[in-house]
Amino acid sequence: MKKRYKFITLASLSFLTNSCNMFDIHPYSGKIDGRKHINADNIVKIEHDYANQDTIRYAFISDSQRWHDELDDFVKIVNKRNDIDFIVHGGDISDFGLTKEFLWQRDILEKLKQPYVALLGNHDCLANGEEIFEQVFGTANYSFIAGKTKFLCLNTNALESDYSNPVPDFSFIEQERQKDTTRFDQTVVVMHARPTSDQFNNNVASVFQYSIKQFPNLLYCTNGHDHIYQEEDIFKDGIIYYGTPNIGKRQFLIFTITKDHYTHELVSY
Repeated sequence: MKKRYKFITLASLSFLTNSCNMFDIHPYSGKIDGRKHINADNIVKIEHDYANQDTIRYAFISDSQRWHDELDDFVKIVNKRNDIDFIVHGGDISDFGLTKEFLWQRDILEKLKQPYVALLGNHDCLANGEEIFEQVFGTANYSFIAGKTKFLCLNTNALESDYSNPVPDFSFIEQERQKDTTRFDQTVVVMHARPTSDQFNNNVASVFQYSIKQFPNLLYCTNGHDHIYQEEDIFKDGIIYYGTPNIGKRQFLIFTITKDHYTHELVSY
């Protein structure tokens, strides 16, 4: 009996030792290998390369968390085109906020020939996903200017927030309205969850709409999250909210922007 007890103990220790080798890093660990601060680096490139460009054309995708093969195929499709200036990812890069999920998706997106930026999605907020997102991609709220168009990229995932930081952040929005006013004359607002969605704090929806409409020539808004194509004037004020399908549907949007005008196209692949 003693020998058997000893055998089980040694076997258990062996299993635990091997298990530790299997899980060399906690799935929610913030240890990041490879490229970091991607948004900031790519924004520098976008603003430099397209500073004087009259026409801007970009692809908008979102919600790629479960669809690695479909995202990889998207990259291959876009890389074959020579008319896409940059790519905006509308959020939900991860499904459970796992470090590996962010890195898997990042490594696919890094194959793009064009610069890209990513927004924070509600799934990206799970566990300590916000911290990982900030390390890999950047802050939850940011902006950039392409040509004469300002892209205001906002965190609207209020349901996942503990409100230690405001969501939406109206102070940030107001600061951005007063920033670089001579560099842009029209605006696009990008978010993961749009007003009326389950994630957006609709107690402030009308205030949010009023705030973003103070920006010069607000052209339209875009969002992900709902996993379907959407084209809706939510507030009946002439501002259209465009939702892009999740990448698992093998669809994405392309927007072409000129002065005071834009067109969009739903692309299937």
